[in-house]
Amino acid sequence: MGEPVTPLKVEDDAAERQPLSIEYFKKVRHDVTFSERRFDVNTLPDDMRRVYGHLEEKFGEEYGLLFIFTMRTAVELHRAWNMTLLTNTVLQQIKDRFNMRMTWNLGVLRLVFRVEDGGHELHRKVPYDYDSEFQDIYHRIAMALIDGQINVHEALIYQREAKQGMHTAKSGLFIRNFPGRLILYSGQAATCAVIFFNGEWIDALIAAVCGLAAGLVEFALSRVGGRATVLLDIFVGIVTGVIGGLFFRWGPAGEDCMLDPENVAACKAAPCLSSIYLGTLYWFFYGTAFVIGILEIISGELATGVTRFVGVTVKTFVLSLGAGLGLMIVFVGDSGAADAWYASTCNQNFVQGEWWRTLLYLACCVFVLGQYRLPIAQYWRALIVQLVAYEVQYEVFNGMGQLHVKDHLDTATSNMVGAASGVVVAALISLLVNVSGDFFRTRLLQESARNNTRLGNFYFQFLCMAKKAVYFFGIGRQSDIMKFEVEKKLKDMRTELKDPNHPRDKIDFPKNEEDAIIDAIIGTQDINMWSILMPAVYQLVPGSIIAKLWFSAIFPENPYLGELDKNPDSQESVFSNLMVISTSIALGLIIGFAFFQTLVFIVGRTCCRKVEKEDNPDNFQLGRDYLSNKQGMMEGMYTVVDDANDDPDSMRDMKREMGRRSLFSPGNSVFG
Repeated sequence: MGEPVTPLKVEDDAAERQPLSIEYFKKVRHDVTFSERRFDVNTLPDDMRRVYGHLEEKFGEEYGLLFIFTMRTAVELHRAWNMTLLTNTVLQQIKDRFNMRMTWNLGVLRLVFRVEDGGHELHRKVPYDYDSEFQDIYHRIAMALIDGQINVHEALIYQREAKQGMHTAKSGLFIRNFPGRLILYSGQAATCAVIFFNGEWIDALIAAVCGLAAGLVEFALSRVGGRATVLLDIFVGIVTGVIGGLFFRWGPAGEDCMLDPENVAACKAAPCLSSIYLGTLYWFFYGTAFVIGILEIISGELATGVTRFVGVTVKTFVLSLGAGLGLMIVFVGDSGAADAWYASTCNQNFVQGEWWRTLLYLACCVFVLGQYRLPIAQYWRALIVQLVAYEVQYEVFNGMGQLHVKDHLDTATSNMVGAASGVVVAALISLLVNVSGDFFRTRLLQESARNNTRLGNFYFQFLCMAKKAVYFFGIGRQSDIMKFEVEKKLKDMRTELKDPNHPRDKIDFPKNEEDAIIDAIIGTQDINMWSILMPAVYQLVPGSIIAKLWFSAIFPENPYLGELDKNPDSQESVFSNLMVISTSIALGLIIGFAFFQTLVFIVGRTCCRKVEKEDNPDNFQLGRDYLSNKQGMMEGMYTVVDDANDDPDSMRDMKREMGRRSLFSPGNSVFG
């Protein structure tokens, strides 16, 4: 018989789960004495409060709150449309850092959380919406907690305040919700109709009207709430179809074009229905989900990948069918809907070679970023990524188009290179912002005298002027200005504290200034790269291609094409193009992430100063931990994070094999 199993002692298990000590927090935030902050667990839903009570009784308050924090982080990141693979990586880092016995299942809409080997299980059904600001905020809060720069009470309180809009600029609050968002629907519909779907200025104007109507439909149904939101897609499609059809039928040339489709002048002057419909519905297609579904399938997450793939396909069909029904309503009683669709023509070369093409694309990007709820002060980050990805895709496609008229290799290559370029640029911008944030935090908290140089003073003053300018134009926050005032006071207080003749024995601040320090600590954590990359991916994805597939199913035969003419919008042609585009973009994302990881490793090995483990073991370990976290976060963009609970035996063998090849194993680390 084998040896008896030693039971796990609750006391030892609880001690093992205790978070970082108070001394560690003091080391990070130096000599500042913070007032005690307590998160009110009575504000939690009943089921979370019950589970917290059991965990608190068995393992202590901190462990119970860490479970609540982890669950709320997952829910809000999922609601903000954070990439599922990346959300999983963030949760795994929290779990590993605090030795939590917790597992989860992040589905497309339903999330499941288990703690203490399934002793407690909670479910949440979470609809998602694009929200780059919350993607970044909740990611930063988690990173600050993992790094020990805030405690769990402060993390939970900051989450609650973010949810209440207390950390969002006034301009952001205006466009986060209706009715302020209505302007975004019109602007995006108008610009997308021209830049992506071969529309002209008249089509942009009609699309703007359709976009406003679609926004009003969503506003009205969201106010009704409940099950009424199920009708959103079909109602948006019908309203768009009716308005576009009315403009076509009663416009100056639409009727003439229908009567004589060979009347080139009339058909050219008539509105282009496909550009109007696709431009208006573009926001509702959720084409990003299609690419992420492909990415998840490639990564091995078949359940969520296939579900997302099918879900976005059906959603797009509902929108397309609604537009077709709306067009039918305009021509009720005859076959005018099909005649109008086939007779409508678009100017394929309207934007080709025009000097304003890039400016129009940037205008479209601005409306997209508003839809994504990215803070206006951070638009520059995402605009650079969007512009680079678009221009690379555009130039590669045009450069290869003449050589690949018989295949789709030019489309695949341009999408792969465009997506990969977007990833690399997003990573470089993230690196730049992260370095600046580290400098700002160490200067603000006086963590290092190296930042008090002339160059450091100049850069800090530059940041101060930039923040004040942003706040002056109404796109910044009051707390951003207060941080600079805190820096001056903290510098004087530290001087007084070190003076043996001064009575000061501690450094403390009023609560509002404490809030500014905590806001600075969280706000200067490494940014969530996906929050600035996703808008660029959204504008590369094939949501409109799916719609073309369904429109070709609704209007299958074009009678105005000759027998030898090839229909570019046939189902076979559109579906093959759809798969080429979506898969190539997913592969481009993977290639971009892998390339940047390799680039960082090579630069670190060749350019960074090596710190020997024996000389400075603390710096060695901190450097390894930091780079390991960043390595895991980058891999979480396109791979499934490793968890020993999935299959301990296989994971043990995998780690044994991978250890010799790891970029961050002791022999390969850039720190020694």
